[in-house]
Amino acid sequence: MEKGVFMTVINCIDGRVQTPVLDWFHENYEVDHVDMITEPGPNLILAKNEDQKTVESIKERVKVSTEEHNSERIAVVGHYDCAANPAGRAGQIEHIKDAVEVVNSWISGADVLGLWVDSDWQVEVVD
Repeated sequence: MEKGVFMTVINCIDGRVQTPVLDWFHENYEVDHVDMITEPGPNLILAKNEDQKTVESIKERVKVSTEEHNSERIAVVGHYDCAANPAGRAGQIEHIKDAVEVVNSWISGADVLGLWVDSDWQVEVVD
């Protein structure tokens, strides 16, 4: 049976962020399924790259998504009002950029992008 097209999102556990990110992917890409990897403040965890147990856990879950579901696009998300990453927008944007670099070091051939979800729950691409 055909699995469909998958993408991978490394997102915060905050339930307010899930739907806007899923909707954004479905509006902007031809995708059937989004594998959601959640942690509290994952952009900060990956940017710091200090909590090796959690970083390795995220990495293993990304590996399942890319190897078993053939996901070729991965997003790292940060968001407004994050309890686990209290940095403001500018700080979180830097964390997202650093986290994207970390994820890029794991996977060759995947498109890794950063996303910011603002106070109106709108998704922006981080350049």
